[in-house]
Amino acid sequence: MSSAPTAKHASWAYAEQHSGQDPVFEAARLRAAELGVNTIGEGTASALIALAAASRAHSIVEVGTGVGASSAALLRGAPEAVLTTIDVDPDHSAAARDLLRQEGISPSRTRLITGRAEQVLPRLKTQGYDMVFVDTDPASAAEFAYEAVRLLRTGGMLLINDALHGDRVPRPAVRDAGTHALRTLERALLEDERVTTALFGTGTGLLLAVRT
Repeated sequence: MSSAPTAKHASWAYAEQHSGQDPVFEAARLRAAELGVNTIGEGTASALIALAAASRAHSIVEVGTGVGASSAALLRGAPEAVLTTIDVDPDHSAAARDLLRQEGISPSRTRLITGRAEQVLPRLKTQGYDMVFVDTDPASAAEFAYEAVRLLRTGGMLLINDALHGDRVPRPAVRDAGTHALRTLERALLEDERVTTALFGTGTGLLLAVRT
């Protein structure tokens, strides 16, 4: 008989493969390996597609373009949306541009900004966006999340990737700076009267905050 932790992992793995392999996200995984950067898995891609579709988003901000997998997922789910995506590395932006071309997404639907998010986000319109997706290091994610809430319209969604920090957040004995930053962010959003939150085990954790 399987132990409870083993059965739980099997259920998580099954859910992660729910949508099956996708050639665009497989290409993103291979490109990410070449560049030495992390990218979202199939489970997170499916979640982003579904949430973007549910939001009926028209304007999306992404912090941390990576190789473009999450950009493709968000725009696949929200076919009428325009995406502003920010990454400090020009190689990441170039890889994302190639992947979005492979996905068949018109360049008119994307604004790829190579720069520092802490400089770009303050210039974006207050309550001007339907979704904000943050996929950066934990300390920066906490900083950007507070700015992201300002950007959201009523009903808008903030999504934080890797919110469980590789399964470190649930383990009380783990107290590194990144894990502490994400725990602090989770508590801060729970206490923020402007949003309603949920934390999902998808991928390495997906924290959702909806602007109320």
